[in-house]
Amino acid sequence: MSKKKLIVLIGPTAVGKTNLSIELANFLNTEIVSADSRQFYKELNIGVATPSSLELSMAKHNLIGHISIHQKYNIADFEQDALRELERIFCQNDYAILTGGSGLYVNALCYGVDNMPDVDIKIREELNQTFSTQGILPLQEELKQKDPEYWEIVDKQNHIRLIRALEICRQTGKTFTSFRSGEKKKRDFEIIKLGLERSRENLLERIYKRVDIMIEEGLIEEAKSVCPFRNLQALQTVGYKELFEYFDGKVDLPTAIENIKINTRQYAKRQMTWFKKDKNTTWLCAENKIDWKCLDL
Repeated sequence: MSKKKLIVLIGPTAVGKTNLSIELANFLNTEIVSADSRQFYKELNIGVATPSSLELSMAKHNLIGHISIHQKYNIADFEQDALRELERIFCQNDYAILTGGSGLYVNALCYGVDNMPDVDIKIREELNQTFSTQGILPLQEELKQKDPEYWEIVDKQNHIRLIRALEICRQTGKTFTSFRSGEKKKRDFEIIKLGLERSRENLLERIYKRVDIMIEEGLIEEAKSVCPFRNLQALQTVGYKELFEYFDGKVDLPTAIENIKINTRQYAKRQMTWFKKDKNTTWLCAENKIDWKCLDL
């Protein structure tokens, strides 16, 4: 019997993953598993570009809106949930699709994650509070001191990764590096990675337009509804933290919206840097019509 295949469709935010994953799912007659770490939360919709009701009806999606921002949920939980979904899908199909822009979560399903100790939620809240009030510099300085080995390789502008490492350091008194084995788990399915990319000009145009549409659709109201919980890890993300600054009176609304566009653009650049490291990815131009029949799937 031929080996089951997981088609991994990756790329930066606003590149068109949602539409093309639906197109591919219909071509292969299968289901989609989300690896977008912010679309997991049922309270977040507009600001994380959750697929619309129409899009959700066009193909079966899994792991979207399945947990609350108040729940404790980590990358190991995702790995187990996603593997469970794949096992179910593979009972009926030879293919499954994984899509999303969260590189760590994509890697968790493809290669597994290291076993990390549980962390007191208060530690995470303290680190998030530090970032909210003082910015990223204190996090950088603390990690450089506590785990210089990890400091050499971490994305120093990604506050989520800095916080993840620091919470382990604070909880255990050991380095984050000491818990990282780097060993890849063997999966019983074949992994085919397809990357989506666009010209810089086209991607930026799509990012800016999408932010404008989010504002029109009610992002400000959505951000207000979750503002009381702003220190939660789930809300340390582009699209919300900029509006929290507006609510605090630190910036006016046009500036907050412009900051969302700038930070989304920077996030997309970091995503591409991450995804381009994997030389096993076949890159496709999302600006052109993709003929799925011509791909060796």
